[in-house]
Amino acid sequence: MSFILYQNQLLPREKGKVDMEDRGYQFGDGIYEAIRVYSGQMFLLEGHMKRLVRSARELRIKLPCSIENLTDNLKQLIKRNAIGDGMVYFQITRGAAPRKHYFPDGVSPVLTGSATLFPRDKHREEGIKVVLAEDIRWLRCDIKTLNLLGNVLAKQKAHENGAEEAIQHRGDIVTEGASSNVFIVRGGKLITHPADHYILNGITRLFVLDLASKLNIPVVERTFTLEELFAADEAFITSTGNEVKPVTQIDDHPVSDGKAGEITLKLAEAFDRAVNRVKRATLS
Repeated sequence: MSFILYQNQLLPREKGKVDMEDRGYQFGDGIYEAIRVYSGQMFLLEGHMKRLVRSARELRIKLPCSIENLTDNLKQLIKRNAIGDGMVYFQITRGAAPRKHYFPDGVSPVLTGSATLFPRDKHREEGIKVVLAEDIRWLRCDIKTLNLLGNVLAKQKAHENGAEEAIQHRGDIVTEGASSNVFIVRGGKLITHPADHYILNGITRLFVLDLASKLNIPVVERTFTLEELFAADEAFITSTGNEVKPVTQIDDHPVSDGKAGEITLKLAEAFDRAVNRVKRATLS
């Protein structure tokens, strides 16, 4: 039997229901997080929870429980669903109330969550094809909200063109992927868009920046152009689901020699070592 999290309790999945007037359903008025699970343990948990608190503050949504209580419930959700390598997803909406655009009075936030199997990609070093897509999203991409239609349209373009991801750009400036952050390597330096309101400051992004620092890989957080993207020595994306994944083709153009680059692979290997430490700690 599969279980979901609803408010402060675990329920069989078939009993999960959404109120017709829930503001998450009607307005996308809510926030969410997706956390990778390795050997039953949530990875980079603290970073995800800090971002959740920030998102709630920015949207003025009151969390329905403490972070400690939420964490305990997510651990139970993972355990009850017997998740080894997987993903835990949870969202908090402003709540259910008669449909009006402004914030309703006296509404209680609604927490829901699920845990699913999500095996690691065994072939990621081969690299992926991406397509370019104009970034048509709103200007608060730094908040992890339920408003994802712009991302969905970009991802659909990728799907229709046999690609795994869409790299978005505002005019000539590359921002981020439809569900990932984007990095390029030029002259041995790692370059990625700064964490401003145009992108989501990914938890995996932050972890990779820390790995780069430990590996003495120079990092520059600045905007870069489509021309720089096409001229890059290497390119890769990061996200909770993708981890560190090389980009070897953009539209019909290969990245450099069409193979995963040295720095990309070095960071992917460092990421693997961190995951393996979690797995070994779980077994001990």
